[in-house]
Amino acid sequence: MTDVRRAFLLLGFALVTSPALSQSKGNPERGAALAKTCMACHGAPDREPLPLTPSLAGQPEDYTVMQLFLLREGLRESPQMAGLLKDVTDPDFFDLAAFYARQSPARGTAKPDPQLRAHGATLSREMGCGSCHLKDYRGQKQVPRVSNQREDYLAAAMQAYRDNKRVGPDTNMNGILYRMPDSDIRALAHYLAHQ
Repeated sequence: MTDVRRAFLLLGFALVTSPALSQSKGNPERGAALAKTCMACHGAPDREPLPLTPSLAGQPEDYTVMQLFLLREGLRESPQMAGLLKDVTDPDFFDLAAFYARQSPARGTAKPDPQLRAHGATLSREMGCGSCHLKDYRGQKQVPRVSNQREDYLAAAMQAYRDNKRVGPDTNMNGILYRMPDSDIRALAHYLAHQ
């Protein structure tokens, strides 16, 4: 069994067997203090994230904890995050996740392109994006919120999944996006970013 698979199984077991899974395990007040550093890049309630940087606001707690764990352990590559989480503890992850889950994502100021948005909506329906990300794309458990996410980040993430440069706990996204042309990825990212 590979180290990556072992880490996913361990994290999954910890999340699934937790009796408090339906309740927050973190303290949002402590998370707010920890998040001050994160906000410089990931945005704040009154400010969008930096280009190509995901908004953490409104993400499901389980998803945020899992991603922080993967980043800290080097199981998800992100050069911008390299080393930033090395001294951050698991309880800190839960506090950060509790804080961010209670935040509303900053609204983008760009106007949607009706034609591109319509094409993205059709693709989303055909691909069944709402079956995992939910109908309003707010995410759930270990599935991220993609509604009102930064458009450039969504497009880059989908291209990375398509090109097998990024993997999640499973390979669903890699398979779903396999061979999808850049034009369709742009349309889908545009649609999701303008919910």
